[in-house]
This record gives sequence, C-alpha cells and structure tokens, in this order.
Amino acid sequence: MVVVVLLVVAGLILRSHPVDAPLAAALNSAHVRVVGALSSAVYTVFEPVPAILLTMVLTAAVWARTRRLLVAAGFAGVVALTWIPSDVLKVVVGRPRPDGTVLSHPFVPAQPDASFPSGHMVFVVALVLAALMLVRDVRRRRVWAVCGGLVIVGVATALTVDGVHWPTDVIASVLWALAVAPVARIVWVDVVVRRVTRRLEQTGRHRSGRGKDRS
Repeated sequence: MVVVVLLVVAGLILRSHPVDAPLAAALNSAHVRVVGALSSAVYTVFEPVPAILLTMVLTAAVWARTRRLLVAAGFAGVVALTWIPSDVLKVVVGRPRPDGTVLSHPFVPAQPDASFPSGHMVFVVALVLAALMLVRDVRRRRVWAVCGGLVIVGVATALTVDGVHWPTDVIASVLWALAVAPVARIVWVDVVVRRVTRRLEQTGRHRSGRGKDRS
C-alpha cells in the first residue's frame, strides 16, 4: 500500500515536471532500422488482446505440465490481479504520453490513454513473477530470474525507444508489479485457490465415504 501511494505521488509530480524528457528524447532517437522495427514489434506483441491470449496459452501450458487446474488458475490469477488494477493508477495520475512533436520518431498512431504506469510493462513483470512463484528449485529459479530480468529490460527499452512511454513510466511499472504481485498471490493463491482446493478435497472424501457406506 505504501508503494502504491508513493507511486501516485511520484506520478503526479512527474506529470507536471517531466524530468526524464531529455532521456525520453535521446532513447527515441534510436528508433531506426532494426532497433525501431523490433521496438514496434514488442509493443504490438504485448498489446492487451495478444497479452490475454498469451496468458491463456501459458496457463494451459502450466496446467498440462502440473496436471493441476488450481495451480494453473493461481498463475493466471496472479498475472491478472497484478496487471489489471494498474489501470486505476493510470487514470488517477493521468500523465500524458511523451510529446510526439519533440520526438525524432513519434509513435503512429498516437496513443490516447494515459502513460503512467505502462500496462505493457506491468504485464511482462507480472508474467515473470507469476512464473517464478511456480519454480521451487533454487537453481532453476535463479536461471529463470536472470532470463526474466533480461526480458523485462528488453521490453522496457523497446517501450522507451518507441516513444510511447517515459523512462519513469517503466520504472514505476516494475515497482508496481513487485509490490502488487506478492499481495495478489496471498489473496488469490493462499486464500481463494487453497480454499477451493480444501472444499474439493472435502467433497471428494465425502463422496468416497458415501460410496463405502453403500457398499
């Protein structure tokens, strides 16, 4: 909660004092040739509809791997409960996107919604964190953390090179996800999913007991 309040305050300050404007312009100047094409592709891949489809595919993969529907539901729930509420912060802060008139390569079409935080960035970090929560082996978790960190850095760079977000937007997005994902896990996995699991187990034992009584 403290982190969320601090992000609101920081966002409101940055809305009127965009101290990262020179860095935003410098990063956008790299939007040429292969770098520009890759940056635009990254933005498209993590748009809301493809992001939802990707979450569904990965959730199905988790279910197939673990053979446990509730584990897959836990993964999807952590991603959703971390990602979707970030739109509330976006509306509250209302920071405009970087001014396309001062960028070397403004994004087309201009994005009409607010900029702080980046929904794309929150989604990617939430995805990495939700996956990390499924890995119990320490060595594998370290490998995944490194790989996930590289993906996060790559997406953050692409968003700022594209000129669709300020550098501080992506930083705020990472902080939001790091603060909210553990809470989402507690609320969704430790409370909701485990409660459903217990009820299903009790129902199974009850039905099994009734079957024995009939025999």
